[in-house]
Amino acid sequence: MSKNNNIIQSTELRPTVEVILQNTGIVLTGPRGTAIGEFLKHLKEWKDPSIMGAVVNNELRELTYPIEMDARVIPVTMADSDGARIYRRSVTFLLEAAFKDCFPGALLTVDHSVSSGGFYCQVENHTPLTQNDLVNLEEHMRVLVDQDLDFERTNVSLVDAIQRFQEQGQFDKVRLLKYRQKEYLVLYRLLDHYDYHHGYMVPSTGYLKWFALIPFGEGFVIQFPRKHAPSELLPMPEYPKLLATFRQYGHWLTRLGIESVGALNDAICEDRAKELVLISEALQGQHISEIAAQVVNKISQTKIILIAGPSSSGKTTFSKRLAVQLLAHGLSPFALEMDNYFVDRDLTPKDENGEFDYEHLNALNLKRLGNDLQQLVTGQEVQLPHYNFKEGMSEEGDIVQLHQDQIIILEGIHGLNPALLPNISSEQTFKIYVSCLTQLNLDRHNRISTTDTRLLRRVARDATSRGYNAFQTIQRWESVRRGEKTHIFPYQENADVFFNSALVFELSALKNFVEPLLRQVPYGTLEYIEAKRLLALLEWFLPIDTELIPDNSILREFIGGSILKDFKLWKNESGNGF
Repeated sequence: MSKNNNIIQSTELRPTVEVILQNTGIVLTGPRGTAIGEFLKHLKEWKDPSIMGAVVNNELRELTYPIEMDARVIPVTMADSDGARIYRRSVTFLLEAAFKDCFPGALLTVDHSVSSGGFYCQVENHTPLTQNDLVNLEEHMRVLVDQDLDFERTNVSLVDAIQRFQEQGQFDKVRLLKYRQKEYLVLYRLLDHYDYHHGYMVPSTGYLKWFALIPFGEGFVIQFPRKHAPSELLPMPEYPKLLATFRQYGHWLTRLGIESVGALNDAICEDRAKELVLISEALQGQHISEIAAQVVNKISQTKIILIAGPSSSGKTTFSKRLAVQLLAHGLSPFALEMDNYFVDRDLTPKDENGEFDYEHLNALNLKRLGNDLQQLVTGQEVQLPHYNFKEGMSEEGDIVQLHQDQIIILEGIHGLNPALLPNISSEQTFKIYVSCLTQLNLDRHNRISTTDTRLLRRVARDATSRGYNAFQTIQRWESVRRGEKTHIFPYQENADVFFNSALVFELSALKNFVEPLLRQVPYGTLEYIEAKRLLALLEWFLPIDTELIPDNSILREFIGGSILKDFKLWKNESGNGF
């Protein structure tokens, strides 16, 4: 064995540290204890797009995080999911503080997201804000930005935090915090305004350059950039049907007396979980029945029901429950699978990375789909295709001829895109948009993303029925989201009806199921950072027993045990469907 004792020697701790930027070869040196943001400011890419945080030695950190040891670092920008969240969270706190200054005594609620980039906000204990009110509020926000005021982070005891919010009359926060397991809470301060936020913030108001306030409905929208356009505000589309769906769900929450997660936890502690499950499921069942009635009322015209929505919205279970309701009305639905209309694999369009893009509209044989549907609705005999996923080839499938009273149910991501069936009259179709539109928030200022709820559903479903672990599900999620933004969300207002598949109790039901899956995501990966964030979200929820969930619930599509899993429509000799 060689002797290297002369190489190893005692030394004093050097006063500097090195920051190694992964995958770039760049090494920055600075005084020990310097905030990571001060290092990153020396990069020419500091503002292109703007850096909001950093992954330091495999952990997501704020820009104020001090570097006490040599570190491998990945900058997190507004073009990244975590960076976009940091910006949105920070501009929301800016709005909250400015609102308190301008309208003392009024209550601000940050509600659902807007697809172009923004949050819909509502105001209570005050008349609806006028255009002039919003102009003044936005001007005050910009004054705070120009002053570049610090978002001061501090750890306080849970007892002190609860007392502070009690004194401020923020009882939704008090209600939530009484179930917190940790004995401390991270609070942020802007001037004399305090709040906690579910995640990290930028160091100061000067980072918040892009926002606008726009009157909308009975409230207003605070706009901010989307991550694919991190330095611009996109035009805000009208979305009256989506807004009405959110309002309906808000009314349901009011009827249940569950308007925040704290109230949900109260109900669970009061042994009301069974009641919440039964009423929530009844409200959804009633809505499905109402949609079926609308189809029946248009049956003289409607020949095709088109169902679309983003991933993990519960479209499959919804379609089957709708079919059951139609059967109860005496109709005979026929399920046509859009996936069987894929073109041969070598004809499939490719994305910018050269990978097959199965979510592209032209991945479908649109001509054959249109011709088959036209022949089916006129009672002609049709040989349907069958797609062999293993071989990537279209083969001949069943020969089908529909009876006069039958209606086609066609489910797929392109169902609301007018280019899907250009030669079929819109009067012959009934279009349904299905999504999990969560409106239950942690409190007035900390919302729960509908995307997070869908991702947790997908983690559960992939584990129970598809053989994917949480790491693989999270790894694929960004690609799934890109496809949704291109192929689904732009067409959602084309729907005749929206169906919200969110259930008020579902994160409490998913908690015990999903947490062990998320904890298996390997440390040192970017997917671990996302899993850690989702675990932190689930910490706010008390669990409920999944045995309480009915076997026809949409949630059963994700956790297993659905009575509808093997339900299929078939025809007996008289042509009636069962």
